[in-house]
Amino acid sequence: MRKLILAAAIAATVLPAAAQAQHGPDREQIRQDRHELRHDRREMRRDRREMQRERVAYVAPYGGWHYAPVNNGYTLRPGFYGQRYQVSDYNRYNLTAPGRNLRWVRYGNDLLLVNVRNGRVLRVLHNRYYR
Repeated sequence: MRKLILAAAIAATVLPAAAQAQHGPDREQIRQDRHELRHDRREMRRDRREMQRERVAYVAPYGGWHYAPVNNGYTLRPGFYGQRYQVSDYNRYNLTAPGRNLRWVRYGNDLLLVNVRNGRVLRVLHNRYYR
């Protein structure tokens, strides 16, 4: 009988300690995941701030011009789709390569696919330009 009581007493002290040991690593893992998430968010905010600092101000080709959103079918004046406003890095902006007589241009912070023969806008991607 003594052995049975002694075994029960040992089991009563060992089992709760084993149960606590199982919860410890889970809590530590959760704490570590939160820390990594916080770190990732900080990096993302830092990257966003750097990207905004590097952004180049848009200078219009004509004096007195103010930005107004455009839609497909709008006709631009030639100064807006000149060499200065051409976008040549299509992969950076996830754009398809333009066809013949077409050109991607920056218009404010928008990207426009323009037919250079007549200035007609064929496609508009709002707020997609960044440096």
